[in-house]
Amino acid sequence: MADKILVFYGSYRSDRMGIRLADYLVRKLAERGAAPELIDAKAVGLPMLDRMYKEYPKGQAPAAMEALAEKIRAADAFVFVTGEYNWGPQPGLKNLTDHFLEEWFWRPAAVASYSAGRFSGVRAGTTWHAILSEMGMVPISSALAVGPIGQTLDEHAQPSGGAGDSLEKAFGRFADDLAWWTEAAREQKKRKAPPY
Repeated sequence: MADKILVFYGSYRSDRMGIRLADYLVRKLAERGAAPELIDAKAVGLPMLDRMYKEYPKGQAPAAMEALAEKIRAADAFVFVTGEYNWGPQPGLKNLTDHFLEEWFWRPAAVASYSAGRFSGVRAGTTWHAILSEMGMVPISSALAVGPIGQTLDEHAQPSGGAGDSLEKAFGRFADDLAWWTEAAREQKKRKAPPY
């Protein structure tokens, strides 16, 4: 059974470089036998958070929110691809994530950060570990940090140069870590129901 992995991306900018990393991850996870799906916050188009999914009467949430809630509940694991805005997470990705809570519980999550500069979005990535943990996910210890994004992946999300080689080397451990925790969570839920 292929692991169902949702890959979340949250930039709303018109010239989005991070989509290269999201596309790269979807492709590479599929090559390993997983069943990844890109969830683009801009394409989903949820409004700024007013009411969470759980705060709507059953069957009355906006259609995009209802569809995404179902995908989140059915997923085995998550990957969050985040840029860094002023040392923090992208507001588009954070807004999309905040619409849900219980839907995330008891699954592993991985963080892949990027930036145009040499710090590779690691400050936002570090922040996401705490956010995901608070939301009931289990953030894995392996992380990807890509920068400068424009020198690491070309316009077709193909690795380029030395930075691209480094990404290729780091991806294996990242994916192995996520796969291990994904299997562990799935098997544990078969043995024992989560406590809440």
